Amino acid sequence: MNADEEAAGKRLTRAESKARTRERLLDAAARTFARKGYAGASVEEIAESAGYSIGALYSNFGGKQELFLELMAGRASRRRRAMVAEILQVDDDPVEALAELLQRTGSPDPDLMALRAEFWLYAVRNPEAMGALTAQRREQIDALVEVVSAAMSRLGIPEGASATAVATVSLAMFQGLMRQRRIDPERVSGELLAQGLRWLFAGLQASAARPPGE
Repeated sequence: MNADEEAAGKRLTRAESKARTRERLLDAAARTFARKGYAGASVEEIAESAGYSIGALYSNFGGKQELFLELMAGRASRRRRAMVAEILQVDDDPVEALAELLQRTGSPDPDLMALRAEFWLYAVRNPEAMGALTAQRREQIDALVEVVSAAMSRLGIPEGASATAVATVSLAMFQGLMRQRRIDPERVSGELLAQGLRWLFAGLQASAARPPGE
């Protein structure tokens, strides 16, 4: 092995070590946030739980907010991209495909659902955090647009309808139903999301079929 190859090997080892450190810190953050909530968790406790110093935490993340957003969005984003590619390859009911994507990428973990709601309140009360939350939410919506566009095309809905707007409504519907399901699971079945999306797309089809001026 020449000097350049040896240096490249060392760089790869450092990169792998950094990635492992980040994952351990994220795992510790997930446990700590779930146990204490966003406000109650401290970076000191997260670092200690992961077996690292505070310096190691800050060398990988800017602080508690960045840790939380990476935990909520970063890992989910990687899963979401893979699922979108997989779902688009399936020649199936496009509305069912969208419902499946939402359900598979949404967190079934009630602790994480509660943390998302808690961070929303934190961002409302702390404007400096709202920009980060906005970027996270837009990334979620953008990931849905491709599937929504495919569904609109399959159902003959004109391009004049905004796929981004439909994706925004679809995500809001999903999140609202998941919160309602936590409160009253008897009335919010697993099939209700798909049915709600069918009502949404049926309305879009009806609007497209209506003559201008009506």
